[in-house]
Amino acid sequence: MLDKLELIYNRYVLLEEQLSDPSVIGDMDRFTKINKEYKGLQELVDSYLVYKNVLDNLANAKEMLKDEDTEMREMAKLELNELQTRQEELEAQIRILLIPKDPEDERDVIFEIRSGTGGDEASIFAGDLYRMYSRFFERKGWKTEVINVTEGAVGGYSKIVLEVNGADVYGRLKFESGAHRVQRVPKTESQGRVHTSAATVVVMPKLEMEDININKADLKVDTFRASGAGGQHINKTESAVRITHLPTGVVSESQDGRSQIQNREIALQRLYQRIQEIQREKHNNEVAAKRKSLVGSGDRSDKIRTYNYPQNRVTDHRINLTLYNLDQIMEGEIEPVVEALQMAENAEMMKGEEAY
Repeated sequence: MLDKLELIYNRYVLLEEQLSDPSVIGDMDRFTKINKEYKGLQELVDSYLVYKNVLDNLANAKEMLKDEDTEMREMAKLELNELQTRQEELEAQIRILLIPKDPEDERDVIFEIRSGTGGDEASIFAGDLYRMYSRFFERKGWKTEVINVTEGAVGGYSKIVLEVNGADVYGRLKFESGAHRVQRVPKTESQGRVHTSAATVVVMPKLEMEDININKADLKVDTFRASGAGGQHINKTESAVRITHLPTGVVSESQDGRSQIQNREIALQRLYQRIQEIQREKHNNEVAAKRKSLVGSGDRSDKIRTYNYPQNRVTDHRINLTLYNLDQIMEGEIEPVVEALQMAENAEMMKGEEAY
């Protein structure tokens, strides 16, 4: 593990040097990329430096055990016990930090809340969830923008969609997707009976449409004699161009230009546009499929979490976590739930690595 940590530390030092390089500072895209990687290693490097210091102190304490002075040996024993405990704590912390991160964890998200079963009360609960999450976003320093909203008939929302931007947004929010169930006496209930309603939350990483990148080796270019009106150049030379993108089978051609060079450029532009359209459609289908897999049915029985108002209780059913501070959680203090879910995921990932 030390060898791996040393390599990471060397990489961190190199990135730090690059951030002071004028050529990097002058290239905003490169600077942003390097700075992001640099900050991503910060916590691990800090833990490594503390860990290395503990190991050095352990070595010194073991040397002190050889001292002829009885008092010095006793001091060394006490220090040794403390340092060994600290060593174990740091090793456990570093093992978690060394777990490979999901690249999507750093993405911004599209965050959606919809009312589920329960009529007007479900819409009111969706509004309460929106308020809870909004306060959490504020605590994290994330920026939000409402991009779609449909208000409920008596309050709350039938649907509200946000864009949330910040550091590690998807990594912190990805476990919130699913059906959230509420048990309470609705404002619309005159008999004081506890009702059960639901709202669904969907958290999707915000995917950017990448610039089209076509390998020239994947293109088949054919020329042919143009036909139709267009002047004397028509039919005399093979100026028309047909381009086939072999991996996708997309075909584009042009005979509009006065030369083969012009037609090649026009055909390429048309090809780019068609492949982009295919990628965009694929991207949209993937987003739709991801939303369907995340949201569940929106039924009360299809739940990931229950908010029980009479008992001031929140239960996350995936990890059997129950907390009796619903009032605080609804004020945006959901960090304990988020952290518990992340710890559960880390534990599963560590099990997988050990099995491997």
